[in-house]
Amino acid sequence: VQLQASGGGLVQPGGSLRLSCTGSGNIFSIADMGWYRQPQGKQRELVADISSGLTTNYADSVKGRFTIARDNAKNTVYLQMNSLKPEDTAVYYCNLRIAQSDIWGQGTQVTVSS
Repeated sequence: VQLQASGGGLVQPGGSLRLSCTGSGNIFSIADMGWYRQPQGKQRELVADISSGLTTNYADSVKGRFTIARDNAKNTVYLQMNSLKPEDTAVYYCNLRIAQSDIWGQGTQVTVSS
């Protein structure tokens, strides 16, 4: 399984971005998916995840601003990010978890700056 993330970029505070992560292979629909981020010089942290049963979970810092969703027919997980703040600046990584194993996509840079 390989994961390909896209959608990062430079956005002004208050703006929006949508990240996408598409996976190869045929296990996507039964896997839990997540988005993590790693600000420069800091540890990677969970942003949001969505289970195979569509249960979602968000970091407190993004609740009400970010939405995670998945489209199993397209093997894709999305992260809609609204009301972006400078502190959301980080490299964002998608994650696939199945049978206690983790697969990571390449990161995509999100920069929130005026």
